[in-house]
Amino acid sequence: MSTVQISASDVNKLRQKTGAGMMDCKKALMEANGDFEAAIDYLRKKGQKVAVNRSDREATEGVVMGKTSTDKKQGVIVMVNCETDFVAKNQDFISFTETIAKAALESKVKSVDELKNVEMNGIKISDHLFDQIGKIGEKIELSEMEIIEAPYVIVYNHPGYRLTSMVGFSSDSVANIEEIGKDVAMQIAAMAPVAIDKDDVDAKMLEREMEIAREQIRAEGKPEEMVEKIAQGKIAKFYKENTLLNQSYIKDEKKTVGQLLTSADANLKITAFRRVKLGN
Repeated sequence: MSTVQISASDVNKLRQKTGAGMMDCKKALMEANGDFEAAIDYLRKKGQKVAVNRSDREATEGVVMGKTSTDKKQGVIVMVNCETDFVAKNQDFISFTETIAKAALESKVKSVDELKNVEMNGIKISDHLFDQIGKIGEKIELSEMEIIEAPYVIVYNHPGYRLTSMVGFSSDSVANIEEIGKDVAMQIAAMAPVAIDKDDVDAKMLEREMEIAREQIRAEGKPEEMVEKIAQGKIAKFYKENTLLNQSYIKDEKKTVGQLLTSADANLKITAFRRVKLGN
């Protein structure tokens, strides 16, 4: 243990730099003989030890945060998990997640693993996560990242930061594109489509739905020669309920999302969408 005198201002300086508790900062400086960099390493090691000790815990709470670049050409969603709702609702934790989302946008990384290696203020995000573990005392994980690049991207963060949707469009020059984009993003959040249009549905998912439909029809006692025809009708309903362009528009059920786009511009297309929900 150090005999170096540790001042209150030194402790506060380390606390401001790391976010760790006052007593933890004082102990770290004492262990490091007043060396700030060594004290930061000590705090990180403490965080890593906590991470190991809590590795068997489930981090099912957290924050989902979406951001777009200034030019609206790129969007990102990140999910940072924690163990309790209490931590997830803390403004510091929400701000921490937002900072990671901004770093993802600026670095233009393509995966969670790449994002963990991005530096914020000279420190890798993976180490910032360990710092949070040491500070909060819960398992903290950067578990998901989604990106979209398109001529126009909009993000919708549902209140509470447990659900975020993001959608890319083929043009940014359509009148009211921001309003249309927000409405479509809210549609995605509310209705959870599985694909943009019929042809985009995963083949395995479609075959599964067909098989379920066939079994349901047979269970109803319908003649075998009618099974395929009725199944096709059920699949048509599946498309209407689960593909974005064919869903009823939540603000006007007399039209589909596809018709909403066409009424704005016949050439306007949705290029991609993502929907990230806590607990999925």
